Amino acid sequence: MLYSNTPRRIWPLAVTCGAARRPRQIFPNQPDPPPMINKHQATLDAAVQALHGRTFYAAFPENPSPDIYGADADAQGREKFAAMRGQHFTELQQGEPQGWAGQEESPYEQKSLDIKYPFYQPETLVANAQAAFGEWRKLKPALRAALLTEALEGMKNRFFEIAYATMHTTGQAYMMSFQASGPHAADRALEAIAAGYEEQTRFPEETRWEKPMGKYSITLNKTWRAVPKGLALVIGCSTFPTWNTVPGMFASLVTGNPTIIKPHPKAVLPIAIVVAEVQKVLKENGLNPHICQLAVDADDHLIAKELAENPAIKLIDYTGGSAFGEYIEGLKGKTVFTEKTGVNSIIIDSCDDLDKVAQNLAFSVSLYSGQMCTAPQNFFIPAAGVKVGDAMVPYEDVVQKISAAVTGLATNPKAGPHVFGAIQSEVTHDRVKQMALDGGRTILAHGTIENPVFQNARTCSTSIHEIGSDNVEQFSQELFGPIMLVIKTKDTQESIHLAAQLAREHGAISCGAYTTDSAIKEQIMDEMSLAGTPVSFNLTGGIYVNQNAGFSDFHVTGGNPAGNASFTNPEFVIKRFTWVGFREPVA
Repeated sequence: MLYSNTPRRIWPLAVTCGAARRPRQIFPNQPDPPPMINKHQATLDAAVQALHGRTFYAAFPENPSPDIYGADADAQGREKFAAMRGQHFTELQQGEPQGWAGQEESPYEQKSLDIKYPFYQPETLVANAQAAFGEWRKLKPALRAALLTEALEGMKNRFFEIAYATMHTTGQAYMMSFQASGPHAADRALEAIAAGYEEQTRFPEETRWEKPMGKYSITLNKTWRAVPKGLALVIGCSTFPTWNTVPGMFASLVTGNPTIIKPHPKAVLPIAIVVAEVQKVLKENGLNPHICQLAVDADDHLIAKELAENPAIKLIDYTGGSAFGEYIEGLKGKTVFTEKTGVNSIIIDSCDDLDKVAQNLAFSVSLYSGQMCTAPQNFFIPAAGVKVGDAMVPYEDVVQKISAAVTGLATNPKAGPHVFGAIQSEVTHDRVKQMALDGGRTILAHGTIENPVFQNARTCSTSIHEIGSDNVEQFSQELFGPIMLVIKTKDTQESIHLAAQLAREHGAISCGAYTTDSAIKEQIMDEMSLAGTPVSFNLTGGIYVNQNAGFSDFHVTGGNPAGNASFTNPEFVIKRFTWVGFREPVA
């Protein structure tokens, strides 16, 4: 227990001085900080330092090696996941449910997981959160940060279990499931915790303020509080149920806002495990588990709108389609953080090694069957071709080289299943099969990815379609899934213009560019930065445009219609609380 006295005593940390962010006593008669703070202070210090340096930092190893996680960790995780199937998920500490619901289906087996989760009416969840608000907001930021970091340690112990849960809800391949829903998600959560901790401890909690007035001075005692906005709601997506959910979840929690997690009904289990770990830490430390709650849809009752519209909900994080995202952004009286759909581009102008470029792009467009918000879709290639070294390679040869690289990856029995994974939704699968462009041509038809372990897996290889640059309406929307569009442009200038225009008008989360011309590179950087879109230049090795690194890369910029927020920049946390000051003359 953190608290041995009655009533509870809350550690009033923390003044931050210079680069060091160690807790120290503000008032002379306060006890030492709770052990929980000391336990995790080094981790928080390192995470804050990483936020400032933007260099590589990972608190949670991404390699699922037995040397790191234990010889039996994978087998135990697989067994625990298997044991959950066909059962009620009873780990949550939210009281007696009003029903049980579950809709998850494995894309690898195309059959139900048959896991049921406790269902609560929206008004029940809100009332529970309101009852927990007082005690959570009164904890000091350092203590909240330490408690949440402790929950991430519990999450770490279940990375393999979460990996199999992610595989069989999203269709991600095993390695991506482990990394994205496990260590990478935990790093993103820690990033949000560290950012929130830093912003809430940036200023002193109290100071003695003295203004000279000639023969006398005015002296005031001034104190400040970081006051949370209220109840928070996080609405998750079906393809990355933890990675996209935990930043907003932990950002709201660390800033003192009780948080309700509403996952996509087809991808509940991975984030349910995380919520259970948070609740466990809360209860073990004498706190109300309703500070963090899981909210699932009933089979016949979708609750996202009811929760979002409830006046008590002040903060909303949303990942998903633009239509519902724009509805969320339009709600009055809410502070909203969104990641919606976008149209990601690749600009090919020139390069040194076209084969390496083709291999890199083939992997990028095929990874997780294109079901990533950062996956490239529109490939702008000049009609005159691409300069490779000192030679000009014709347009058609460039297109065929990329097509061959995609085909080689899809038909590789060892690589294909691990790169493509499975298609999460039948809607996505049907979109690829029915894809046709007016005035375009199909360069590479879709196929299937043979999976020797899951022969009934819902799979689809990447299809490639060509369209002229004058048919902008044909390539100005996101075509989610393994679909690649080749746009033949007049020249690189038109390629840059179209990529920037699409980002400004329809949104983009990523952009890739290949050029050996420094002037062209600067132009792309200038145009795409004005369109609020990050650019990856000349990637040919083991790094891809799809990938974002925690503590270094800002995910989404908030500068175009693909989303209004960026995790994790300071705004992502400071909009979740307000500074309130108090002053009084010194006696």
